Amino acid sequence: MRYHRATRRSPKEPFLNIRLDSYSLRLFVAVAKTCSIARAAEQEHIAPSALSRRLADLEHAFGTSLLIRSPRGVALTDAGRVVFERGLQIDDELQGLVREVQEHGDDIRGTVRLYANMSAVVGFLPERLSRFRAQYPGVRISLHEVDTRDVIRACLDDRADVGVGVAGAGPSGLDSWPFASDPLWVVVPTGHALCEEGGAVHFEQVLEYPVIGVHQGGALDMMLHERAEAMQRRFAPEVSVSSFDAVCRMVEAGLGIAVIPQSAASAYAGSAPFARIRLAEPWAVRELCVYALRRTPQLRSVQALIDSISG
Repeated sequence: MRYHRATRRSPKEPFLNIRLDSYSLRLFVAVAKTCSIARAAEQEHIAPSALSRRLADLEHAFGTSLLIRSPRGVALTDAGRVVFERGLQIDDELQGLVREVQEHGDDIRGTVRLYANMSAVVGFLPERLSRFRAQYPGVRISLHEVDTRDVIRACLDDRADVGVGVAGAGPSGLDSWPFASDPLWVVVPTGHALCEEGGAVHFEQVLEYPVIGVHQGGALDMMLHERAEAMQRRFAPEVSVSSFDAVCRMVEAGLGIAVIPQSAASAYAGSAPFARIRLAEPWAVRELCVYALRRTPQLRSVQALIDSISG
């Protein structure tokens, strides 16, 4: 890891000559929030080396160190804390300025930050975003795939303009619209004993067999654990992977069966080696919603995306 020492500005050097870059300030705020240059670079879609150069330039502009760098991450200096607090305010003001200016343009333009959960990205969003892009070529979509809990948090923190995730009791301050129905199904190898049950199976029957888990600690994983505990059973996957396509590969290899959304089952388990069985539980009927921070009015590009993808 490279360590940067900021050049201290001479007390006689006029501070009016300092030239600050709002983008660098935004990157600094992201680093301060995540305590990691690598995570901030991933979040802001910039190479870590380029982000590090921006930080070094910012420290040079202020004439003092803003970050304490170590192999474990970064921490703020006293000066860094001041810049972080003011940087948050400045970024909010700039975002507000962008919204006001874009509201007065004839064309709908800008960037919309969209956070969506895995099943929405796999099953529904690609076609809807394709239609949206054809209708609004001046709007860029910055898409992040995260768990539903992170979708909600990103909307509340104003890191996301629009979110798509599992419907639930959303916190106050968020508006929601229907997106799609995506019930849970059981994916098994062709010829599995559960195929003989005919039509649908119960979760209790699923737990009689080795299960492949997906996204440990995610919303679906936690829900299945809770439902098993309610039945005084254990949901203990022998194998856990991070994506629906990997789950289906494990099922195909005979390592177990899996409970996944219908969208993912259709996308990755629609061929001959698999059988898809409906999970006959009331809680298996999952609805997805579009979320957005309550604003009146919404930025036109944001409202256009909400109207386009809501179903």
